[in-house]
Amino acid sequence: MTRMRRWQRWLIVGIVVVAVLAVAGPYVYIHFIEGKAPKRLSLSSQDSTSTTVDPSAANTPLDGAWKITGGSQAGYRVQEVLFGQNNTAVGRTTAVRGDATIAGSKVTTTNVTVDLTQVSSDRSQRDHQFQGRIMDTSSFPTATFKLTQPIDLPSTTGRMTTKATGDLTLHGTTKPATADLQAERSGSTIRVSGSIPVTFADWGIPNPSFGPVSTENHGLIEFLIVLGR
Repeated sequence: MTRMRRWQRWLIVGIVVVAVLAVAGPYVYIHFIEGKAPKRLSLSSQDSTSTTVDPSAANTPLDGAWKITGGSQAGYRVQEVLFGQNNTAVGRTTAVRGDATIAGSKVTTTNVTVDLTQVSSDRSQRDHQFQGRIMDTSSFPTATFKLTQPIDLPSTTGRMTTKATGDLTLHGTTKPATADLQAERSGSTIRVSGSIPVTFADWGIPNPSFGPVSTENHGLIEFLIVLGR
């Protein structure tokens, strides 16, 4: 009888230890080992290349063609749950190209292409799922956004907040989308940051949940675009 009670006691202790590890393990990993997710891309984000401000550039007309240059980034931000612990999954790439045209007080065209095969996060498992089952980048290697309505520019200089309406192509599906934008002129460049909310099913994208990780059915595309002449 004593041996049976001892066995039961150790069984209970084992169950408690497993339960604690199931909760504490992911908590420790997410909050102390993996660390915090990168902040949202914004105009205050540091780009990979510094730009020398030319005071005379502020007087140069905006009219004409602009091209996406170094310092541009794009990626995703999705909320996920790992064993009951909330986490923010972020993947990014600097493989962004495209152009824009400004005529008078309007941005008339914008074409942005992101190479999804170059998107990476802080976890190789997540990247493997993103490149394969989720986005199938071997079949759909890029995401694109093309402006369908002109953007009115303010008459004053400085930072502006606006929206951009266009066609977003993801996973081989093209649908209308609206991006919330902030933009400012910095010397001879124009910097634009923003985000586009995406519900995965609308673009035929499988839910990113896999294994012990469950995610919301939507996420954000976020970007920081640097335009130069």
